[in-house]
Amino acid sequence: MSVNGKVIPHTPLAVDFWHVRKCPGSRLFFLTHMHSDHTVGLTSTWSNWPVYCSPVTAALLSLKLQVKEQWIHPLELCEPYLLPLDDIGKEKVTVTLIDANHCPGAVMFLFEGYFGTILYTGDFRYTPSMLREPCLRTSTAIDILYLDNTNCDPNRNLPSRQKATQEIKEIIRSHPDHNVVIGLYALGKETLLVELAMEFKTWIEVSFERMETIKALELPDVFTTERGAGRIRAVEQSRIYFGTMHDWNKEHPTLAIIPTSRTLISSHPNVYVVPYSDHSSYQELVDFVSALRPSSIVPIVGSCVPGGLSALLPHKKRHEIHVPESVQQYMLREPERQLSSSAYTGLCRRNLRVRAPKGVIFDTPLKKSRKLYEEASEAESMEPDGSEEETDTGSSRKDSDCILVDLDVKVPTNKERNSDQILSETQVMMESVQSSQLSEDNFGAEGIQANSSSEYSWGDCNTLGLLQNSPDRDSLASTSNSTELSWEMIEEHENNLLKCLPFSEEDFKPRGILPLEFVQTFTISPVKDSEQEPI
Repeated sequence: MSVNGKVIPHTPLAVDFWHVRKCPGSRLFFLTHMHSDHTVGLTSTWSNWPVYCSPVTAALLSLKLQVKEQWIHPLELCEPYLLPLDDIGKEKVTVTLIDANHCPGAVMFLFEGYFGTILYTGDFRYTPSMLREPCLRTSTAIDILYLDNTNCDPNRNLPSRQKATQEIKEIIRSHPDHNVVIGLYALGKETLLVELAMEFKTWIEVSFERMETIKALELPDVFTTERGAGRIRAVEQSRIYFGTMHDWNKEHPTLAIIPTSRTLISSHPNVYVVPYSDHSSYQELVDFVSALRPSSIVPIVGSCVPGGLSALLPHKKRHEIHVPESVQQYMLREPERQLSSSAYTGLCRRNLRVRAPKGVIFDTPLKKSRKLYEEASEAESMEPDGSEEETDTGSSRKDSDCILVDLDVKVPTNKERNSDQILSETQVMMESVQSSQLSEDNFGAEGIQANSSSEYSWGDCNTLGLLQNSPDRDSLASTSNSTELSWEMIEEHENNLLKCLPFSEEDFKPRGILPLEFVQTFTISPVKDSEQEPI
């Protein structure tokens, strides 16, 4: 998943960016909202620096990602906060949170400091009332505007959310005998559900997981987890496909509605796609930029700003930013913590290191297993939870079972598809070479280590048989997606390798003091003094 976060240059500030190794100078981290494309890298193991966010996001951050409360610092909206930018209190930044009108807890950040004035919108849906916020009315000119450009297409018009909501109501009214399924992501559009519940006097049926979020948001009591209690049900958007529509309609006539700004086309007569978006339309972005007239614009999504928006800028030359010495020292200082997550991981994995073998060196499944396990751990922390406008629906099912076609997704050509298939087959053939075919001739001279001083060799045990019979070998050779390896399997590999060593624990047991007659009879050192008589 793409990372929609930024590190602010020449400052220790980072917004929606959580890969600390890629931003070693960042010291103040800010979270705009809880959609998964803005929390990539932020997990329960976060223990680096405080995270500043809105109170609603703070509650969701603790509930959904289990981030420790000691690192979560909620800030109230529309209240200016002074945060230190160094260790001596000389430099400070003024931070003000503004409602982003996107999803529960979503905010914009206004930063004011030695670098000028920066407005970071995050994901937002523009309304004229934003310009009436005191911090934007009284603030000096915006030097840099970090802009949500998700719907930055001049050729595409999006209706207001009020008009889109009215369209959804008309669809439901035209099907009075149907149950209604609303396809949503994990967070967002809760106000739409509340309005539909009030309009049609019905409960909104939700999952237990979504109910946890709803309780944290303290929404009106129109939601239930009881099956069949209401006419309208909210489900994950990815659950809407031909199979589920068939099952739902067997029980009772059912229609599905997907409110999204993505360019989806439905191939099912009972599935409706409504252009309901929590991101600003292009015209709204034009109105927003025209009112603020920032000196420069930095897009949050990608790197392209349409010429129509660039033409609205005043073309003022920005002064070079001078980073104070105290801030430079602050950005170089290491965080004070007892044990970082990386150090803890190193301690946990220390006992899995394989002893250096003697003889032929080759890549064992154990090494591959550890690498795949680390990749799986990283991939798990970056797994999407269904963020707004980002999730590809139905990707895990067969194409024949998909209802929606996304016009924004590029379909690979036959040439590209065949090229990928040839590459995949080549990788499988290379990885599936039988271990019995391996010999000294298959390796360079550097793969052989001298071992003439020992009567044992690495090849004395059935190592090749161990590798061939490994339960993990087929998964490694057949597909690159088999990354879910258990610690028990890795430990089993290590124990089997330890059995092949040419010594045992018995060889390391103390034997006591040598008898006196033995010392008198034999020399302990093999090096003989030239002045001593030969024995």
